Amino acid sequence: MIKMQHIIKRFDANTVLSDVTFTANDREIFGLLGPSGAGKTTIINILTRQLDADDGSFDTGASLFETGLMLDTDGLYGRLSCLDNLSLFADIYGIPRRKGVEALRNVGLAEAAKKSVNALSKGMRQRLALARAILHEPKVLFLDEPTSGLDPATAKGIHQLIQGLCAGGSTVFLTTHNMEEAVKLCNHVALLHQGKIVEQGAPAEICRRHDSYKTTPDLEAVFIKLTGEEHEEIF
Repeated sequence: MIKMQHIIKRFDANTVLSDVTFTANDREIFGLLGPSGAGKTTIINILTRQLDADDGSFDTGASLFETGLMLDTDGLYGRLSCLDNLSLFADIYGIPRRKGVEALRNVGLAEAAKKSVNALSKGMRQRLALARAILHEPKVLFLDEPTSGLDPATAKGIHQLIQGLCAGGSTVFLTTHNMEEAVKLCNHVALLHQGKIVEQGAPAEICRRHDSYKTTPDLEAVFIKLTGEEHEEIF
């Protein structure tokens, strides 16, 4: 179970997270939703111990070795092949290199194993970054906007992979500014605005509470209602 309680984070005089509290259950997809600059990446950096909070407490329910991470910058080695990238990280984790072959197969890149990263499309790079994140079969997986900038077909493939990981026993913590994506994937979500959680719960329940549940849950409408911001200013 991932928990944050009363987290505060400042950069100099700027408070970027203010009293952030939420809980993500084991073996679910939990979505942290909000526009760029809301504080989503800062929260992931705190949960993965890359940043210290100024106040509050947190627990991910997993050690760093049991944690997988996919950031918006993939950090892949462009001159190496897909498999060589994963073999390098397998050696770092102290796990068999065959895990790299399995990870490539799981993300649909088995035929690109010998292809250099520099020759990959953006969608293929995203899938390779995901393969690296799941290489060691993490208990908790953090995904920072994993489908940002992808075409619908590639994004759909990433969605299926994420759902499969959750079904396989991983807890997935997903950040996104795509409200439709969150409704499709997430069991529970928290809406983040200017460093504060303005609402949280199951997507359909949130929408019902705010009278915006028509044919399908509309989290975007809820976000606009809660923050008072126009659509163009948010997304």
